[in-house]
Amino acid sequence: MYKGLIVLFMLGLSVEANAQDIVVNKLRSETARQIKKEADTTKWNWKRGGLVSANLSQGSLSNWAAGGDNFSMSLSSYLNYYIYYLKGRNSWDNNIDVNLGFVQSTSLGTRKNDDRIDYLSKYGYRIDTSKTAKWYASALFNLRSQLFDGYTYNNAVPDFSSTILSPAYIILSAGFDYKPNAKVSAFFSPVTARFTVVTNKYLSNKASYGVDTGKHVKSELGAYISVNYNNAISKDITYKGRLDLFSNYMDKPQNIDVYMTNLVSFKINRYFSATYSLDLIYDDNIRLFGPTNSSPALQVKSLIGIGFLMPLKPIKKA
Repeated sequence: MYKGLIVLFMLGLSVEANAQDIVVNKLRSETARQIKKEADTTKWNWKRGGLVSANLSQGSLSNWAAGGDNFSMSLSSYLNYYIYYLKGRNSWDNNIDVNLGFVQSTSLGTRKNDDRIDYLSKYGYRIDTSKTAKWYASALFNLRSQLFDGYTYNNAVPDFSSTILSPAYIILSAGFDYKPNAKVSAFFSPVTARFTVVTNKYLSNKASYGVDTGKHVKSELGAYISVNYNNAISKDITYKGRLDLFSNYMDKPQNIDVYMTNLVSFKINRYFSATYSLDLIYDDNIRLFGPTNSSPALQVKSLIGIGFLMPLKPIKKA
């Protein structure tokens, strides 16, 4: 009898030990298993983000036989901020760019070498209801001007040439927007109203920027094309470009006004990068160049620098 009890007791211990091993092994496998995250299927209506950049360069010379300024320093800054809305067949893109730069040297003093504020707002309604739809019926508003006084230095005495809202370019346009992917947008409009604004009285009296003498606004009606491209070429190189073309139906439509901006950034580390910007402008109404300061010309601005670069973290809001 005692032997039977001992055998039953030993069998119970064996069963309990096996059960504990099963539980321990199961817990061990559960803790070692990688958790698979479900994909975020939340659809956001709003998206915000941007970029802040500042480049500073400085140089000094002492007893330098080759010559040059004893001291020179330049500062250039760039701010971009965007707010996008997308819901159903409706899209609304808002983008603002602000550039500001100064250069100082012992021979030239302090001069502004960059000054631009550019706000673009575009609403679109998707024409095609298919998933591969790329065409939108769109309306566009664009305001482009500057913040501070500007001067030309063709003569010994600097000539006051621009200031805030003098000039300012306002575009109101209706047309079609082609978006083949998230990188490219091409807007076409056969009917566009463009207004050149010169609020400054001195510049208005000089009939600057094509505005009639003493007037403050010039109205134009024409065709307009705006192409935007934004792409990460590689992990550390990004490019952002925009090309605007405008033809005035009422006056020399063959003289197409060109406005183009390009920005390439080369990432060095988390907060520093090298940047290169190239801006091209041709407007037949801007006649500040040539021997008599009365001819149009292609305006070119090229800046390169190494400095601080901080992406403004995109924010999505339901």
